[in-house]
Amino acid sequence: MKKVLGFLGNEIFLGTLIALLSVFTALASYQGAMSDSEQNKYEILGMQQLNDGNAEYLRANQDITQDYNYFDNWYLNVDERPDIGEYYQSSFSEALAAAIERDPDLVWDEQYYDEMYTDAIGLWDESETNFGLASNFDEKGDQLQLVMMIMALGLAFAAWASLLGAESNMRLLFALFGLIMFVAGIITYVPIATG
Repeated sequence: MKKVLGFLGNEIFLGTLIALLSVFTALASYQGAMSDSEQNKYEILGMQQLNDGNAEYLRANQDITQDYNYFDNWYLNVDERPDIGEYYQSSFSEALAAAIERDPDLVWDEQYYDEMYTDAIGLWDESETNFGLASNFDEKGDQLQLVMMIMALGLAFAAWASLLGAESNMRLLFALFGLIMFVAGIITYVPIATG
């Protein structure tokens, strides 16, 4: 047992442990920063699409209001003044013309509204997808921060171990803690890297 524990105090072991902990601390830090960058990118895209979706929704509401006006004016004039009725009919949106063609008695059906709001709903769906991606990158960044903290803690233990004398029990204890932190960091890191 003493021989196994003695290996922990070996200069080559401690140097290797410090190097590995340094590399994985830097790797987790870099990947965490990249994940935060991706999170920011997708949040901005999500906000842009949400704003664009809201603008499209307002535009669609204006188009629907315009269709109501055109339809009312067409309906009032179609029999008595067909030329004026035809003018208003030519101004119908494609969705209104299709709704009248589907069922002249039920013009304002659900399909009409779905067609009018298609662009807004599409942008909202894209926004939701991007916010979901941003959330995934946020979670990944948080996990990488945990890996970085574990590895940095292990690095501190290994560094302290290397400063203590070869016969010191604290050297072995700090080296063991450094090794435990390295293993814990790897166990935490592998699912993030492969996920």
